[in-house]
Amino acid sequence: MKIKRIFSSPDRWLIGIVVFLALFGVLMVYDSSVAIAIRDFGDQYYFAREQLKWLVLGFGAMLIMSRIDYHRWYALALPALVGTMGLLMAVFIPGFGVAALGAHRWLNFGFFILQPAELAKLVLILYLAAWFTSREKSRFGAFLLLTAIVFGLVILEPDLGTGIILVTIATIMYFLSGASPKHFALLVPVVIVGVTLLAISSPYRFARLTTFLNPERDPLGASYQIRQVLLALGSGGWTGIGIGKSRQKYEYLPEANTDSIFAIIGEEVGFLGTILVVGAFAFLVWRVFRVAARAPDPFGRLLAAGIASWIGMQSVFNIGAMAALIPLTGIPLPLISYGGSSLVIVLAATGIVFNISRQRKI
Repeated sequence: MKIKRIFSSPDRWLIGIVVFLALFGVLMVYDSSVAIAIRDFGDQYYFAREQLKWLVLGFGAMLIMSRIDYHRWYALALPALVGTMGLLMAVFIPGFGVAALGAHRWLNFGFFILQPAELAKLVLILYLAAWFTSREKSRFGAFLLLTAIVFGLVILEPDLGTGIILVTIATIMYFLSGASPKHFALLVPVVIVGVTLLAISSPYRFARLTTFLNPERDPLGASYQIRQVLLALGSGGWTGIGIGKSRQKYEYLPEANTDSIFAIIGEEVGFLGTILVVGAFAFLVWRVFRVAARAPDPFGRLLAAGIASWIGMQSVFNIGAMAALIPLTGIPLPLISYGGSSLVIVLAATGIVFNISRQRKI
């Protein structure tokens, strides 16, 4: 079975929803960051302008990736994985790694700041898609080892939320590749117990867990953020108080333009508006899985499915935390939350999906 090398039209519905969410994200970043932008920089447009710069760069990366035959990533998967692991360790190098609030998550390249853990999501998907394309009698042990290494490097930063996303992506891809259900029965309890132990071993993470179980505990401390989130969502009612009219963005709600941006959306556009946003993400994930189902080979199917799983699960974790369905995770909402690394890398990943959507079997 040959692959048609002449590109056909990409999935226009997929392009449309990606562009819509990214542009909506710039609007909401501006809206949610006005107060802190004036406080910290004396410029209400600071965060919106930065997000717009990253958006332009992201669209450029998306266009470039859409033009590169995705089969080329097969040979580059291993070098990319090794290089990304090196970057994850480099965050601890003084002068190169950037520390903030006790975390080492960023690298300073002079003209831009990179968060390697965001890159690790895409690179892990590339590597697993290439690895799982070939049939093996037994790779469960090797899979556990690789996942544990990547997870461990991210946890050292520390960044449990991103670590959970990485493990979730890896697990989904492993079983989409045709793994035995017995392995799933073994893996899920191990992951749950491991994450729980990590959560209770850190005072900060343990406070988030106990806050989730008892939101009334320590209302001005550990419970403050989730209480403000729920206040914002509750204030929105059915139709919201109007775009630009949020009260929580005036330094009441922590991380209003990053992790908690969905709460600002709920406050301003209400329940009906948030349903549209959730529906937009669901549509995006469905279209990417549709591309995966129509991909011309196993590598393309696993690659697109991994990207769909990443965007879908990260959206679920962020929105679920905002709705108090799961503990706060500290991860951004894809395409909408403020952050250059996340935005550019997600858009680059969608560019790869566009390339897969343009190739068919003949």
